[in-house]
Amino acid sequence: MRLTSLALAAATVMAGTAHAADTTQLVQNELPQVTAWRRDIHQHPELSNRETRTSALVAAQLKKLGLEVHTGIAHTGVVGILKGGKPGPKLAIRADMDALPVTEELDLPFASKAKGEYRGKPTGVMHACGHDAHTAMLLGLATTLAGMKNDLPGEVMFVFQPAEEGAPAGEQGGASLMLKEGVFRDFKPDAMFGMHVVSSLNVGTVALRPGPTMAGSDWFKLVVHGRQTHGAMPWGGVDPIVTSAEIITAAQTIVSRKLNIGDLPAVLSFGIIEGGSRNNIVPDKVEMQGTLRTFDPGMRQQAFDNLKSIADHIAAANGATVDAEIPVGDSNPVLVNNPALEARVRTSIATAIGGDHVIEAKPWMASEDFAYFAKEVPSVYFFVGATPAGQDALKAPANHSPKFFMDEGALKIGMESMLQATLDYLNTPAS
Repeated sequence: MRLTSLALAAATVMAGTAHAADTTQLVQNELPQVTAWRRDIHQHPELSNRETRTSALVAAQLKKLGLEVHTGIAHTGVVGILKGGKPGPKLAIRADMDALPVTEELDLPFASKAKGEYRGKPTGVMHACGHDAHTAMLLGLATTLAGMKNDLPGEVMFVFQPAEEGAPAGEQGGASLMLKEGVFRDFKPDAMFGMHVVSSLNVGTVALRPGPTMAGSDWFKLVVHGRQTHGAMPWGGVDPIVTSAEIITAAQTIVSRKLNIGDLPAVLSFGIIEGGSRNNIVPDKVEMQGTLRTFDPGMRQQAFDNLKSIADHIAAANGATVDAEIPVGDSNPVLVNNPALEARVRTSIATAIGGDHVIEAKPWMASEDFAYFAKEVPSVYFFVGATPAGQDALKAPANHSPKFFMDEGALKIGMESMLQATLDYLNTPAS
């Protein structure tokens, strides 16, 4: 009986001689379904801790594959465990499922028309960060690996995580809650992989680096209390808007003048300013929220100490007061790639897509709660280009933009990279 080309590719892979042509053929077989999943999920995005439709789709597919499936982890998280037919290591692979409170501005046949609520206000909902692609690719990888499970060494845990973008106010969620609820209690991986599509790279390119890779992130909130008065008579009150403006301006000197960013980068940004109800009323308070991104605990604490001092002193100088929550809630740790494991994954990806297409990633000021997993087990997280070839990726709309566009060629590159890394890891004992 003659083997089909697909079966031959799988047999070659499981013999421990996986080459780019073999993984490409295996991925190509799943791409139509992966693309369909991605478009379906893109058209039906769900906010953090609300990923009910997405998690149901994921769980149904994993059960169809015959995996051991666990649902309801960290609210809507889903885990599938594939047990290979041969002894070997335990590997976890993660994808995030949540979308963002962003109104899509792309003219796509599967564009999102979804609506939701964020911070008590109505909003559009969009997969503006590529999590739809991550979920679809991991489902495709699970399908591929399940098809060769009898000859597969070891075990693979597929982690579909909710709330990577952060749980709603007053709730917990994401990677930290999955760990708190015992996602690794009965299955402790020897290693874990993750990936992210990014607009700053062209399709066909994958970037990764050893060591610190993505910044730790903190959220802070400042509430400036003044005294309300008529806008025509500001001397009759204490203006929290002017006070807040002075705080925001002075806070820009923290990174530029207080921190030694010659050693490691840092970013402090304000993202929310709320205050007032009429154009002719000086309000009694203004609320500001922002984020701090750092790679070093000492610099993080120095930045927060300076922010608190600036806020207190400027408020006092204006006759106002300030309530400072610094930081608010959980912080994302720095995401650190295990250097030895990163070297192995880099070699695998180079095998899959060609060494010329694998580049050294720069430290990225964005943060990722995959960092919680990376603190528990040796991990590698890499970036997959999403901007069409020939376009200037540095000018492309960024992740989180309402115009964020992912060339679907990224699905093939991401799957080939992750499949090759997975098979090489399972088939090659750690040195």
